[in-house]
Amino acid sequence: MSESFENCEISLPVGQIRGVKRRTLYDDEYFSFERLPFGQPPVGELRFKAPKPAEPWTGVLDCTHFGEKPVQRSLSTRVIDGAEDCLYLNVYAKQLKTEKPLPVMVYIYGGAFSIGEATRELYAPDYLMAKDVVLVTLNYRVDCLGFLSLKDPSLEVPGNAGLKDQVLAIKWVKQYISHFNGDANNITVFGESAGGCSTHYMMCTEQTRDLFHKAIPMSGTLHNYWSNTLPADFAFRLAKANGYEGENVDRQVLEHLRNVEPYKLVDHDLLTTEDRRNGLIYAFGPTVEPYVMDDCVAPRSQLEMARNAWSNKIPVMLGGTSFEGLFMFPAVKANIKGLDKLLQDPLRMTPYDVRVLNTEKQNLEYSHKMIKLYFGDEIPSSAHMMNMLDYYSYKIFWHGFQRTLQARLAYANKAPTYFYRFDFDSPDFNFFRQKFCGDEIKQGVAHADDLSYLFRNSQSWKLDKSSGEYRTIQRMVDIWTSFAATSNPNCDETAHLNWKPAQQEQPQRVLNISNEIEIIDLPEHEKLQTWDSLYKKEHLY
Repeated sequence: MSESFENCEISLPVGQIRGVKRRTLYDDEYFSFERLPFGQPPVGELRFKAPKPAEPWTGVLDCTHFGEKPVQRSLSTRVIDGAEDCLYLNVYAKQLKTEKPLPVMVYIYGGAFSIGEATRELYAPDYLMAKDVVLVTLNYRVDCLGFLSLKDPSLEVPGNAGLKDQVLAIKWVKQYISHFNGDANNITVFGESAGGCSTHYMMCTEQTRDLFHKAIPMSGTLHNYWSNTLPADFAFRLAKANGYEGENVDRQVLEHLRNVEPYKLVDHDLLTTEDRRNGLIYAFGPTVEPYVMDDCVAPRSQLEMARNAWSNKIPVMLGGTSFEGLFMFPAVKANIKGLDKLLQDPLRMTPYDVRVLNTEKQNLEYSHKMIKLYFGDEIPSSAHMMNMLDYYSYKIFWHGFQRTLQARLAYANKAPTYFYRFDFDSPDFNFFRQKFCGDEIKQGVAHADDLSYLFRNSQSWKLDKSSGEYRTIQRMVDIWTSFAATSNPNCDETAHLNWKPAQQEQPQRVLNISNEIEIIDLPEHEKLQTWDSLYKKEHLY
């Protein structure tokens, strides 16, 4: 991925490491230390449990190549790979000696809590290493290995092990980053999609209080309904799918699952039609923990956590892409006939968290309001695929971001919240639209398309410096690293705009990053008002 030369060694209190000096695609030099252990291998008795800190080592640890991804099944190819021994992180430092230590940026990957990896294949530091920063990328367990939850307190598997991996990694960064010329008093946590939601969890859990200083949840927050898995017997279903014939007794289920090969554990389809109708995207994700242990990350509902979060006193930058819903293209296409039957089951247009609080009559009223909002006077049919994808932009993504913005304006009113919208449409550099839609949709800025401009990946190539794509990389990197360095995203790229934090009086004002960069009224604002109207204020944020 990037040229490497010249070894370098660092002594940490836990042991010595050897990294390597690399050169980026655009000829910036940086120091790379990969596959640093922050947690003990979560295998055997530790499978499904909260992680334990890594043990010190003797000799010099080779940190010149990234580790394997956590065990997972690809959402698109269904290929299963990865390792159960996966609790490693990577540190990339622009310089190892400067007068003042460098701002630290800790990135948490997305992937529906089911997939993801801290590798240079997906998240190479090339673009960020044009600036004086230290970047950390970390692995955390995904799918059932990261998010299995059992109710029996004596088993100590309440869930959220994957979030606890993130907590442990952030503690590691706070403790050791100064050895890499990182400023332990200037740490920004950021992430995208499930990683944005994870970033928001890190902002709201007491486990990380004061461990970092600002945050950037991108395209995912606690106010997205998928930030919390609905309570269900998924562990029991998983055990049965792997040959268990006993009763739904937590201890026996756990004993059975501990003896199943990790590759088999993630090879499942446990969601029922009703689960999917209720909006579930995955069986294993974050959950409100059924009992509280010392390392509990989510003791109560997401709404409550966000209201009283310690991070209501730190600066935040928040936003998403302009056509998030393209993410759902494969699912909608696979069930395109379902659109012809939408009027037979209109209730599925109303979010589950609204449905459970209202009468059927009220819910039907809401559902018809939604159908009117997205289909106008037309009868929904398989000809309206784009309308449905637009609906998903709001249901799965933008309404959650809007609720988080409102929560910040209500409960974090002394700390700035910068609101952005990524809208740069490239015919060939928006890799996620291509991944979701192939050649069938050639325009629109899909969920995760912003990542193409913050991280180099294995599909990227060296751009012409006069291109819009290269310019967008410069803008994104300048904004993100300025925020990390100073708590203010205003920089050379936005200097002409005087971008201000969101205001209660004008919450719709947003920085739009497109061919041009400008402050506009959020184009989604009007439809979001209709979404707000489905909720009582106390259930909104």
